[in-house]
Amino acid sequence: MEYRPLGDSGLLVSTLTLGTVPFGGSNGFEKAASVDTDGARKLIDMALDAGVNMIDTADLYSIGEAEEITGKALGNKRNDIILATKGRSPLDNDPNNSGASRYHLIRAVEASLKRLGTDHIDLYQLHNWDGVTPIEETLEAMHHLVTSGKVRYYGTSNYTGWQMMKMLGKSEARNQIAPVSQQIYYTPESREAEYELMPLALDQNIGTLIWGPMGEGLLTGKVRRGQKTPSGTRQGNGWPEPYVHDMERAYDIIEEMAAIGDAHHCSIPRVCLAWLKNRPGVTSLIIGARTQEHLRDNLAAVDLQLSEEETQRLEKLTRPAPLYPYWHRLVSGMDRLDPAEKPFLDGYAETIEHRDDNRSA
Repeated sequence: MEYRPLGDSGLLVSTLTLGTVPFGGSNGFEKAASVDTDGARKLIDMALDAGVNMIDTADLYSIGEAEEITGKALGNKRNDIILATKGRSPLDNDPNNSGASRYHLIRAVEASLKRLGTDHIDLYQLHNWDGVTPIEETLEAMHHLVTSGKVRYYGTSNYTGWQMMKMLGKSEARNQIAPVSQQIYYTPESREAEYELMPLALDQNIGTLIWGPMGEGLLTGKVRRGQKTPSGTRQGNGWPEPYVHDMERAYDIIEEMAAIGDAHHCSIPRVCLAWLKNRPGVTSLIIGARTQEHLRDNLAAVDLQLSEEETQRLEKLTRPAPLYPYWHRLVSGMDRLDPAEKPFLDGYAETIEHRDDNRSA
């Protein structure tokens, strides 16, 4: 297992993190979760044995049940891992039981501590942007939670680039503790994070944790062109995520990963994770499994080495379209490209060059 710095903090985290969406299975999570405490304990032990040193959960998952199961399953191993959770999501009909207000965040952290059976959270993440609460109030709440010892570090999740920069800028201007990480959605099929969020991670030295690296079940090999997706899986059960812009393109990506997997005598998920973990700016991939078999296969991705040719085949097939202002910088021949953008602009340049060749043919 490889360990990488979590942004500019002193934490080193494993390239794979154990996710807990599959823990529980109530309050709307029946389609994605079914693991009880005994099952969670076995999965946690397997992950720890493989070198995983971080577990990620949230108060939203099965509305607190996943946190409760995580706490019970960890038992006396609590201090053997970095424990991460999230809050901000609406948990009931109370309008104040949601958001990033001082009122809600402090209450949410205290409730998570109780469910997890611990006196501190190693990484607390704001689960989504709150467009109503002043950011100054959110920063004050997080500063208080860290200085009180209830939270060690904090980060964000599902923020846009400008929202994250606002968070960083305001915290610096106010001399308050800043977030060290972002948790975002990023897969071979969905690379929109490369427009803003991944360059931000490189430029600002923000740790980047990837949720749903296999597309919430889309890229597990269960979804194939011309085949019925099995019931009992997230996608077969009608789980609402992810939003897929072009399903035919998604099928092409799945088939390409299957071909690479065949060459290595391994599964599609293993190929997916092996490719994604080495993308620029990625710190750790959050993997969740309902069975030991699936988790064992996912964990084996750390040992899979794709060839440069295989890596580039997937990169070209999955490359997002160059949007403005990125294509404009390239077609205008701009110099002095930002090092944080360059890993992604290089791909756009090749796409534009290929387009121009086709036009002149």
